[in-house]
Amino acid sequence: MSETNGQSTRQLAVNTAGVTKAFGRGESAVHALKGVNFEAHCGEMVMIVGPSGCGKTTFLSVLCGTMKADAGSVDVFGTDLIHLGTSRLTAFRGQNVGFIFQQFNLIPTWNIVENASVPMLLNGHSRKDAEHEAARLLTEVGLGQRLEAYPRQLSGGQQQRVAIARSLVHQPRLLICDEPTASLDAASGRKVMELLKATASRPDRCVIVVTHDSRIFSFADRIAEMEDGVVKAIHSAGEYTAHYL
Repeated sequence: MSETNGQSTRQLAVNTAGVTKAFGRGESAVHALKGVNFEAHCGEMVMIVGPSGCGKTTFLSVLCGTMKADAGSVDVFGTDLIHLGTSRLTAFRGQNVGFIFQQFNLIPTWNIVENASVPMLLNGHSRKDAEHEAARLLTEVGLGQRLEAYPRQLSGGQQQRVAIARSLVHQPRLLICDEPTASLDAASGRKVMELLKATASRPDRCVIVVTHDSRIFSFADRIAEMEDGVVKAIHSAGEYTAHYL
């Protein structure tokens, strides 16, 4: 599938239909996703908003393949993640998906260059190449003077920037972000969003962001509004800001 936008045609990066996910069984089951239909195209940043508990983070986990949906289809760059076996899913995720989650998950005994280089190392790159690219990205997010620092020596906001550099180091086609600016001040948040926007603008990339941070809505191409386990509506960033804030 494709979408015509002016004179350009953008290919679908993500396409989900009828995605459901429940935790538990029987009457005590919690139905986090209740039939999510969602599309995101190459070359765009889509933000997902909605109240706490509406299924946003669960949906991100399904999109990046760290959690299996119970039903429906989850197509990422032409691959249906639901029907991949564990080893093929792990390989696909490692090669194609980057993650920025609320928990930084940095290795405390490694410096920040070593931490940020992990995805490239897992994909078979040399340590020299991986650490060179990690250092470049860390410099882009404002940590060029702290490359030898360890996570314990950094503030929460600085650790978030390390996590962002790590998510980008292997040049993933799909970048999944859960509250990427939650620990950042306005200036740092803008710098990070400019970097993510540049990533999303590439014709072979897509960025999906879950956020409550209204300061960054203007960076979105579209905003998907979730409520009670479904995508309720899709808005342009300007429309959402004008009518819902």
